[in-house]
Amino acid sequence: MTRSAGTAGSGAAPGASRPSGMAVRWWNRLVALPGYRLRLLLWAILALPFVIAAVRLVSRDYHPVLDLAMTEFRVRDVGGGDTPLIGLPGRIGVFPDQGSHPGPLSFYLLAPTYRLTGSGAWSLLAGMIVLNLVAIALALWLAHRRGGPRLTIGVAALIVVLVRGYGFDVVTQPWNPYLPLLFWLVVLLAVWGVLEDDKRMIVLVTAVGSLCAQTHMPYLGLCLGMGALCVAALAWRALRHPVERDETYRVLGTSAVVGLVLWSPPVYDQLTNDPGNLRMIADYFRNAPEDPVGTGEGIQLLLRHLNVFRIGTGAFGSDGYVTRAAFDLQGSVLPGLLVLVVWIGAAVLAWRLRHRALTTLNVVIGWALVLGAISMSRIFGKVWYYLTLWSWTTSTLLVVSVVWTLAVVLQRRLGPERSVGLRMALGTILAVVAVGSYGALTVEAFGARVPEQHLSDTLREITGPTADALEQGLGSAVGMDGRYVVTWNDARYFGSQGYGLVNELERRGFDVGVPFTWRVPVTRQRVIEFDQADAEVRLATGFYIDEVRAVPGAELVLEYDPRDASELAEYERIEGEVTDSLTVAGLDDLVPLLETNLFGLQLDPRVSPAVQEQVDRLLELGTPTAVFVLPPGADR
Repeated sequence: MTRSAGTAGSGAAPGASRPSGMAVRWWNRLVALPGYRLRLLLWAILALPFVIAAVRLVSRDYHPVLDLAMTEFRVRDVGGGDTPLIGLPGRIGVFPDQGSHPGPLSFYLLAPTYRLTGSGAWSLLAGMIVLNLVAIALALWLAHRRGGPRLTIGVAALIVVLVRGYGFDVVTQPWNPYLPLLFWLVVLLAVWGVLEDDKRMIVLVTAVGSLCAQTHMPYLGLCLGMGALCVAALAWRALRHPVERDETYRVLGTSAVVGLVLWSPPVYDQLTNDPGNLRMIADYFRNAPEDPVGTGEGIQLLLRHLNVFRIGTGAFGSDGYVTRAAFDLQGSVLPGLLVLVVWIGAAVLAWRLRHRALTTLNVVIGWALVLGAISMSRIFGKVWYYLTLWSWTTSTLLVVSVVWTLAVVLQRRLGPERSVGLRMALGTILAVVAVGSYGALTVEAFGARVPEQHLSDTLREITGPTADALEQGLGSAVGMDGRYVVTWNDARYFGSQGYGLVNELERRGFDVGVPFTWRVPVTRQRVIEFDQADAEVRLATGFYIDEVRAVPGAELVLEYDPRDASELAEYERIEGEVTDSLTVAGLDDLVPLLETNLFGLQLDPRVSPAVQEQVDRLLELGTPTAVFVLPPGADR
């Protein structure tokens, strides 16, 4: 009986505990792997959705527009006589005399993959994917240096959540606000390493921080602040431990050399141009045309970005829920304030428990929050979602710190044996979130879309016929040997496809450029004035098509409407509703913009969010687009 009862009991227990026992065995095998094998395995797993997305994007026949076309101009120029020295044009100054983001480092790093994969439009997306995979590898390496296999796995899970939160539309798009997002995580982890007395990590902080700061302006203050924290920590360490001063001086010297090398292109631009771009940036922030949003609004923005409950609920939807949350930063700051209070409590607990790694991590997070509030308070004009998108990375790392603190408290207060069940339950929840997010991310990779898919599709339809018309000598065109100035009258997208058309014709070997007015976005070497051109290529949309058609000597290449019958009916219905809404709101003066400047209507601060959503749908549905060949400057 004893054996029978024991057998029965032992038979039931293993059956009930087999899933958890198997999970424990797999976990033990995973953490027992050599460090480099574990990192390689996790990197390969994380790379799979990116590879799937890259393959899927090949079939999209991508044609970049606006900022991505401007990016490809500069990436194409890398290594030649017109190698870029500064970054992409930004909201710095007033068009056409606008400044650019600080530096060209992102173009230099995109260029190798771009060239190795054929220098096509897809190559630009491939370059972004490769850079993000490099950022992931760096993050895993840093995590292993700080906390071994367990922290490496934890950071891998964090990356899964971040990537799915930002969405494949973001992490595959080399737009300058998007490109540094995962590298910002690398900066935070590297700064943590410096505070943990891993002195050499300041070189990585300098290198990766320079990439972030040169690529998009908000990172400039953030990365300078993080660098200052590293220098202060090293200086304090050197004062307390004189024997380490030589090593500290060496790493600071190496870091300074790396910084000087990476910042030499924008410095050279400043020394050889009047005014140089760095001077324009400084002048803009000293004498901004608009007032900053201010400290109060900056703190509120920070607290809204700490509302992790909001993005947590989005995790059960489609990818990109973090990015979507960034579009709508209204409502109460109380959830974010609650998260902040919980984190402060966790940070105090970690300090009282004398947990050094957690305490130094919390110093990094706290300093990042302070810098973030300052950065947000200095935003001028409209608070575009992409100006603060980086903050969700900081907020997610904050959540990791709180969860880690909870696990430490459970183990120390209850002991390893009594806390094992609670810690396993916590680990199971996190594993379900990470594995579920990874599964969804992998599936969503098969649906990856190119940036501005609707604009890309229309540009694809007009590019080939335009190239054929120029080669065949339509109107004023003289074939492949001619020089062509490209202009546009755009009623919808402020010239987005015009920049793309210049890019696509240049890709096909035509000598094309733009008038001097567009010298900053399209680059000075691509300026062709009307008296220097054999013919003018004019892109027109909507209202302007008939105007250009009436210009003497204008020859139509093609006219294309991306809308089918049902979409056209939807467009007309929404257009009528928007007209009625504007009239009722007393905004009759905006009604003409439905025909002449739809994007300008969308930006007007008097327009309600509901109407803005309708205008967004009109922009997505598209509009008739035409291309003409004209005598140069025929209607100027």
